[in-house]
Amino acid sequence: MKQQLNNIKDNFEVINSFPQIKNIPVIIGESDPEGCAACGVMTNPANAYRNGTMYSSYTAAAVTRIYDMAAYYGINLIGAVNWSFEFENQPWFAGFRSLATNGVDKPVLNVFRMLGMMSGSRVEVSGDLKYNFKSICDSGVRGDRTDINAFACKDKNSITVLVWNYHDVDIQDNGSPVVLNIKGIPASKATLAHYRVDEVHSNSFELWKKMGSPQNPTAAQISQLEKAGQLEMLSKPEKIKIINNTATIKMQLPRQAVSLLKISY
Repeated sequence: MKQQLNNIKDNFEVINSFPQIKNIPVIIGESDPEGCAACGVMTNPANAYRNGTMYSSYTAAAVTRIYDMAAYYGINLIGAVNWSFEFENQPWFAGFRSLATNGVDKPVLNVFRMLGMMSGSRVEVSGDLKYNFKSICDSGVRGDRTDINAFACKDKNSITVLVWNYHDVDIQDNGSPVVLNIKGIPASKATLAHYRVDEVHSNSFELWKKMGSPQNPTAAQISQLEKAGQLEMLSKPEKIKIINNTATIKMQLPRQAVSLLKISY
């Protein structure tokens, strides 16, 4: 992430240095962790990260920091392209930079689905936050603590909060307890929908491995994989109390997990 964010930061600084072009619309044409989309695990074993939750949690953390940098440098950012492709007649989970494999969606696509469910205006996130875009540009996410942070939006009748637990070192564990105090809710009652991408939710790759990593899955297995590739709720929607315009939500967020909380009122 350090390298990707520094590449973007350098370009933002150049744009910001020219008053003539400072407010032009900016689109990041290839916004990815590294450059070789067509390099799979057979030639580049490290690219196996693209299949699972390392890539999905990275995406949540990186997209938010790109927004942070655009605001800091006063850049009129209107879009960023994920440089992914469709690879036909290739092995299952071959590690190419794609959002699906043989028609089965990967975990990273579910983070884009989460982002697509967020609407309205961005609101401030504060708290015990270890990393920001400046610290990541300086030294990455390499400290003792993982990057647990959030991106939040408020619309007329809803608030959405994207929360992730990321680290540059590709290991998984039970994660950390997270407490969210969501303020400014103009209601006394609301409904909470909690979506999750982790080892057991919205994750076709982990299911495929549990099947024995078949390269010729049966029709029944493909059906199961297709279902596992969809965005999944952590639990059923529930009614929550709003006290003094604030909702308090507690969760255990595993390493490499991403949650989307949608509060409707």
